[in-house]
Amino acid sequence: MRIGVIGGGAWGTALAQVAAAGGEDVLLWAMEAEVVQAINASHVNALYLPGRTLAPSLRASGDMDDLADRDALLVVTPAQHLRATLERLSGARVPLILCAKGIEAGTGLLMSQVAQEVKPDAPIAALSGPTFAHEVADGLPTAVTLACADGDLAARIASRIARPSFRPYLSDDVVGAEIGGAVKNVLAIACGVADGAGLGLNARAALISRGFAEMTRFGLACGARGETLAGLSGLGDLVLTCSSTDSRNFSLGKGLGEGRPASELLANRRTVAEGAFTAPVLRDCARKAGVEMPLVEAVCALIEEQMDVRAAVAALLSRPLRAE
Repeated sequence: MRIGVIGGGAWGTALAQVAAAGGEDVLLWAMEAEVVQAINASHVNALYLPGRTLAPSLRASGDMDDLADRDALLVVTPAQHLRATLERLSGARVPLILCAKGIEAGTGLLMSQVAQEVKPDAPIAALSGPTFAHEVADGLPTAVTLACADGDLAARIASRIARPSFRPYLSDDVVGAEIGGAVKNVLAIACGVADGAGLGLNARAALISRGFAEMTRFGLACGARGETLAGLSGLGDLVLTCSSTDSRNFSLGKGLGEGRPASELLANRRTVAEGAFTAPVLRDCARKAGVEMPLVEAVCALIEEQMDVRAAVAALLSRPLRAE
């Protein structure tokens, strides 16, 4: 299976490195000419994944038409750019393995639903889980969820990308895998806020557990399975991104907790904190579904600069007492 990767950021490059292990031919499409040149000439991506030497069998291109001979494509573009990226991809009917985590603004669609609209003939899978790109690129032990309605296709993809240090677990619950990945980004912002505001580890633990309850309520309302949400793509990813400044969403929240405005923190960022874009969409989807998500509401209030941290915390702690 000849793998192509769309997206030359840190995560796309790390996945390309995994797929290219053992001399496998992998082609990575990147938007930035300097990324393409550096990968082909020096086997590095100093812009997004510095300090790592990439496999010689990994090649890069700035022309998306060069992906036409690939048997499967890992699509690793930011969630809000997925539709436009797939629209540029001419005639693709090969499996699309979606690696972005988010919900599309304006439509409220999950990434798989966006892909089905744009490429209705392409089989769809979702790859998600607790993954920091630099650790994956360094070959540190990692486990992920690979979700696909077609079990045979999922098994073929898993066999192709599995490595001694990179272990995919199979699922047919694409909705559950995608909801876990989208919601955890928003909750990671909340945990970053707690860290930046000096609220302590008790608060972080409460946010993770109550955040998981929100994720579960919303996921079940959307047709996800509870075991998926409790797995790698849900709880596993939630724990990782809520615990480290290596998470872009946690770092954004930390800045908010320190009192910096969202507009300042989001300006001129090279990398994307998906949770900032997902939060208002998730809030609106939850309201329409009749699902209560107070932590998501609080994150939205901070991002939209409608409330400061002190007021947001007070509002959460003053909610009526209830059963867990």
